[in-house]
Amino acid sequence: MSGTGFVLDPRLTEDTCPVTSLPLCDVLLMNDARYPWLILVPRQADLVEIADLGDGDQIALWSEVNRAAAALRLVAPCEKLNIGALGIIVRQLHIHVVARNQGDAAWPGPVWGYGDAEPYSPMAREALIDGLRKAFAP
Repeated sequence: MSGTGFVLDPRLTEDTCPVTSLPLCDVLLMNDARYPWLILVPRQADLVEIADLGDGDQIALWSEVNRAAAALRLVAPCEKLNIGALGIIVRQLHIHVVARNQGDAAWPGPVWGYGDAEPYSPMAREALIDGLRKAFAP
């Protein structure tokens, strides 16, 4: 899952598992069982801000974010989706799509920086990734 000159930030590689590749972005699952959480990373080198993408790729990015949100809601029903591009710790452009439910570990605050990640068991991780891949299928 890479394009010309594109290298995934090592922190994202360490914290996530690959789900699928869309035309613009790789879709990753954050390895934190407290929240169903996808990360979309455009496969272009040296991107920091959404504004660094060309106009057509910005449109494609939001289309893929919407697709990821729909897939996540299908496999992990939620009350609210948090969508954001913070880039404070990992500067490489990436978009978070997080399923939230009242009473989750960080509710009602943001998930970023709250507590320690609780990795999925291998079986739970593979089941979620399988469900997500089916939800992304055309």
